[in-house]
Amino acid sequence: MVTLLKSHRFFGSPVHVATERPERRSGEAATARPRSGAHAVPGAEAQPAASPVTDRFFRQLVASMRNGVLAITRDGRLVVMNEVAYRVFDIEPRPEDVGAPCAEVLQDQPDVLRILAAAFDLQHLPNRAELRLKTSGKVIGYTLSHVVGEAGQAVGAALFFKDLTLVEQLEERERLRDRLATLGEMAAAIAHEVKNPLAGIEVMAGLLRRRIPDSPEVQGLVSDIIAEAKVANGIVLEVLEFVRPIRLQVERTSIPQVLHDAVTTAERKASRGGVNVTLNVEEQLPLIQADHHQLVQVFSNLIINALEALNGSGTIAIAASQGVGYVDAAAAPGRPAPPPTVVVEVADDGPGVGPEILDRVFNPFFTTKPQGSGLGLAIVRKIVDAHNGHIDLASSAGQGTRFRVTLPLESGEGWLQ
Repeated sequence: MVTLLKSHRFFGSPVHVATERPERRSGEAATARPRSGAHAVPGAEAQPAASPVTDRFFRQLVASMRNGVLAITRDGRLVVMNEVAYRVFDIEPRPEDVGAPCAEVLQDQPDVLRILAAAFDLQHLPNRAELRLKTSGKVIGYTLSHVVGEAGQAVGAALFFKDLTLVEQLEERERLRDRLATLGEMAAAIAHEVKNPLAGIEVMAGLLRRRIPDSPEVQGLVSDIIAEAKVANGIVLEVLEFVRPIRLQVERTSIPQVLHDAVTTAERKASRGGVNVTLNVEEQLPLIQADHHQLVQVFSNLIINALEALNGSGTIAIAASQGVGYVDAAAAPGRPAPPPTVVVEVADDGPGVGPEILDRVFNPFFTTKPQGSGLGLAIVRKIVDAHNGHIDLASSAGQGTRFRVTLPLESGEGWLQ
């Protein structure tokens, strides 16, 4: 067999793909077209052409890429999907995937299907765009290209993408630090200016109440003034606490003990009513390097939020187990194993929150409560970040809410790298 090179255009550039043709029959003359300016040498045999690259090489090339590669034909059938793509999309590879409709293979990734479906209708395809996968929360950066045939028409589409989840987490942490630094300077100045007048109002209202003991109506008004001044002062103190840098007192910490103390603290601050609280902790959960009191504040805040959302009826499920840090789908073989973690989930079966609120719940001063300061969850996130951990929220209207806190066993700045 003699191998020939057939030229194709892949993403607008020529690519040579190996094809084969039968060898000459015995007795057929071998003819060669001399190159321009070249002279035939009598008696010299024709030199065989260099062995071209085979289809197998291109398959190995795609399989070895550290980015996800996915290609479909114009009628929507899957042609190529490498191992990284399967891992990013959390799909188990099957031999029958190649040639199957991509809508079947990617049925759990509607956002990706939407991008591929639009490939043949767009004049300018997205390049270096980003997409958050709703099913897993992963963030990918992607480029969409046409597979161009010999006649110049688009015969397929290809998606090249990279898992940017870890990068997004690091960037979000840096953005949060920048926002907090700016906000902290402003809030600290305002809080100090407001704190002194509030203290004066509270003191003078107390003096006024002593001078008019015989007027119940005025006594009630003065008591309201003092109560509201205390509320305002509490908000000021919370703002000052929020903008103050967190200094962790790190020690070997037991998560079961943290959760027990958090439940006790939450029940002192919010009415439990008929709410059922369950605690499921994995046996032999390892100790972690953390600040015990700060973590109690984290989980007590989450439990208080759940108690207030349930309004005296429902269930709060708290679970703790051992896990591992985020695994990059494109991680090269032989890299160190991801660091061990402890994962704590606080879930309730309350009313949940809608998508318009979901992305704002950790923003400072955002609240849906009539008397809330909007700093509770912002402080929770700040403490978790100080431990080099990560907090996720999953919720939908009428389906309850679940917070997941992931903490490394060993606290350190390099945990997410």
